[in-house]
Amino acid sequence: MPITQILEQNAERYGNDVALIEINPQELEKRHTTWREFSLIEPSRIDSFRSELTWSEFDRKANRMANFLLTRRMRKGSKVAILLMNCLEWLPIYFGILKSGAMAVPLNFRYTPDEIKYCLELADAEVLIFGPEFIGRVEAICDRLPKVRSLIYVGEDCPSFAEPYQNLVSYCSSKSPQIPLDDDDEAAIYFSSGTTGFPKAIVHRHRSLVHACKVEQKHHSQTREDTFLCIPPLYHTGAKMHWFGSFLVGGKAVLLKGVKPEWILRAVSEEKCSIVWLLVPWAQDILDAIDSGEIKLSDYELDQWRLMHIGAQPVPPSLIKRWKNCFPSHDYDTNYGLSESIGPGAVHLGVENIDHVGAIGVAGYGWETKIVDDNRREVPQGEVGELAVRGDGVMKCYYKDEEATRKVLSDDGWLFTGDMAQVSSEGFIYLVDRKKDVIITGGENLYPVQIEDFLRRNIAIKDVAVIGLPDVRLGEIAAAIIEVKPGYELTEEAVNEFCLDLPRYQRPRKIIFAEVPRNPTGKIEKPKLRKQYGADRLVAQQNELK
Repeated sequence: MPITQILEQNAERYGNDVALIEINPQELEKRHTTWREFSLIEPSRIDSFRSELTWSEFDRKANRMANFLLTRRMRKGSKVAILLMNCLEWLPIYFGILKSGAMAVPLNFRYTPDEIKYCLELADAEVLIFGPEFIGRVEAICDRLPKVRSLIYVGEDCPSFAEPYQNLVSYCSSKSPQIPLDDDDEAAIYFSSGTTGFPKAIVHRHRSLVHACKVEQKHHSQTREDTFLCIPPLYHTGAKMHWFGSFLVGGKAVLLKGVKPEWILRAVSEEKCSIVWLLVPWAQDILDAIDSGEIKLSDYELDQWRLMHIGAQPVPPSLIKRWKNCFPSHDYDTNYGLSESIGPGAVHLGVENIDHVGAIGVAGYGWETKIVDDNRREVPQGEVGELAVRGDGVMKCYYKDEEATRKVLSDDGWLFTGDMAQVSSEGFIYLVDRKKDVIITGGENLYPVQIEDFLRRNIAIKDVAVIGLPDVRLGEIAAAIIEVKPGYELTEEAVNEFCLDLPRYQRPRKIIFAEVPRNPTGKIEKPKLRKQYGADRLVAQQNELK
């Protein structure tokens, strides 16, 4: 069935129940008030801080969006791009696009004007729906988008070069347009994270999206009584596909617009959230705030919080050990996936396998996995190779890029992830590193994730990224970019002494103290670091040889 059918079922069964809540804690700071006091504010002013949508309202808004798009001659195969920060309108717009038969094209909110233009052109988008945060970026390119026929603005004070969303959809029918859809219809184009260059356009069918719903619910047993706290950006598969587990059973979700530790814990407390998906930096920030005394857990009502799951990047085992010390009653799970496999769940640890922290887990519900060599032959257990996955969540293709599709997708449905992994004697998969991030130094393969996990055991280190830098003699050397925790001091000598417990060949040969850049989904932007520090290293070495 198409994923839109799940929304219609929820509206029919649970119409008056709350589906989505938007929380904007920045409004409290503007008013110099506290979270608990917001209910005393006059009702006319509450909406800018907290607003909600029932399942019936959600479905009606989606239908109005769909019917509007049909008036603009959208049809099966048409592309409609979304450039919005998380907000209450995001998901109704997304499902409205799908109900019209068109394909949704979510865009990264960090894209520059040229990147927005690139993605719109690559996806053949005919409509762009954007919010107030992007007025300047869209205005900079609006006269250079020949394929985009409509610019739709979501917010107050619509710019002159766009049309106001609310006015356009308010007069459209709130009844379903009844466009015939099936599992094999194309539903969305998601862009790869772009950490390895220009993003690729990933085509997913309705089958993929429904599979993501089932996988997430099977892994984490969501019920209608659960409330899911959604913090990551909805343009990315990670946040949305984790929410899909709650969506499948008609559970409530809270969209929190902010990542401060106090805001996260207050949202869990006030909205009675039971499931929270975090990125590694946010989990670290919460623990650091607890350790420093900035946050006192006794100030919050957290007994209902049953599951913390985390993913989007390798998770340091030391982080989970700290988390379980603070929250011993929490179930913990980590998920592995990529946008080409409709986000998280292709591999998952499972809440019952907390004793295997460090592994990404086993094949997820409805998924198969294998580890292969460069010739795509399975390697013996324990050897490092490339992780491949197969299941209904695998993408259809890279849009308009047959060559790139052939490189990662086999005729029999295996997706070759580009991630290096190995399987333990107990059958658990351990992620070693990205294939492209492996450092070859003096003929030895170094896996940066292993070195990063070791360095994160140092109490003074907040974040770390290990990259390869060019070296005239060894080809590459391992360099550690280290972000130090506030209030701590760390020297190069201290880091080198700490690394004496590593095998000599794994010890970083260069230490750089700097901020570790991460993209919105929490992944370290290693190409940016290699570009920033690699050129300097090469020039310095060449000067030494003169």
